[in-house]
Amino acid sequence: MHENGTNEYLKNAVMSASQEQLTLMLYDGAIRFSLQARDALAKGDFESSCEKLIRAQKIILELRNGLRFEVNPTLCDQMAGLYDFIYARLVDANVKRSLTMIDEAVRILRHQRETWQMLMNKVRSESSNRTAAENADAIGMSLSIEG
Repeated sequence: MHENGTNEYLKNAVMSASQEQLTLMLYDGAIRFSLQARDALAKGDFESSCEKLIRAQKIILELRNGLRFEVNPTLCDQMAGLYDFIYARLVDANVKRSLTMIDEAVRILRHQRETWQMLMNKVRSESSNRTAAENADAIGMSLSIEG
């Protein structure tokens, strides 16, 4: 019963999330699965580690496939290279059973997640400042018309 409630909550969270929030969720999932894989690998549970690394790899592919090259080809090329590197690190970590390679991937993913969060906050702040300025202009216009 509890699992059904959790699944329903996650489904609703994903369905109501913005594109920006979905990207953040993907970063969170890739980090979470990578850390779970690391823990499993450290315990010698190779099957679970492999499963979690594959899930993290799929998320990285999803992030890469979501790049919009038509909007900014240079930035997307850079991001694609970064995602390719993370993906290769996770694959190599799986094959070589390397905690160090997982740590490298997680370090980059955490940095990217933090950067994405900062970008979301900046856009949100600029958007609300713009809205406040637009509202102030509208009030000023109505006052000058009435005055």
